[in-house]
Amino acid sequence: MSKHNKELLHIATIGKTVGIKGDMKFHDKSDFPEQFQAGSTFFINKKDTITLTEVNFERGLIKINNLSNPLDCKKFTNAKLYTTYEETRKNCHLEEGEYFFFDLEDCEVHEDGKLLGVVEELDRIGVTNYLNIVTDKSLVESGNTKKFLVPFMEPFKVSVDIDKKIITLSGAMDILSAS
Repeated sequence: MSKHNKELLHIATIGKTVGIKGDMKFHDKSDFPEQFQAGSTFFINKKDTITLTEVNFERGLIKINNLSNPLDCKKFTNAKLYTTYEETRKNCHLEEGEYFFFDLEDCEVHEDGKLLGVVEELDRIGVTNYLNIVTDKSLVESGNTKKFLVPFMEPFKVSVDIDKKIITLSGAMDILSAS
C-alpha cells in the first residue's frame, strides 16, 4: 500500500514521562525540527490532537496540553504525532535539490532511458538515504531481484522531476545486477 493513501504523515513519537513535572521524552522522526514549537498542534490519530506547550531539544523533552502531572501524561506515552501533507509543505522549507520523502515515493526510476522500477519508499541507513525500488516486472522476469536499494546521492542521482514523477539515476543498473 502506498503511503500516499494515508491522510497523515508520522513525524514524531512521544516517549515515556520523565521526572515529576509532566516532561515527556520526544523522538523527532522528521528532518524539520523547526515545526516543533510551543503552541504547535499535531494529530495523534485522525480526530484527536495535542498541543506542545514546551519543547526542549537539548534534553529531548516536551510538555503537552499544559499537563504537569505525570499521571495525566502517561496516556500519551508512545503516542505518534502526525501532520498533514499540506502542513508539511507549508511549514518545512526545502533547499535547492532537497525533496520530501513522500514526493519521491511512486516516482519511476530510469537509467539511460530504461525503466528500472518505481520508488516504494526511502530508507535511511546511518546518514545515507536510499531509494527502495520495486524492480520493473520485465527486469524481474529476466532474473533480477524484486527490490533493490540505491543511495540517493551523487554520483547515483542524476536528475529528479517531481512533477513528472521521474528520477534518473546512474549506476543503478549495476547495483540491480549485483543484488
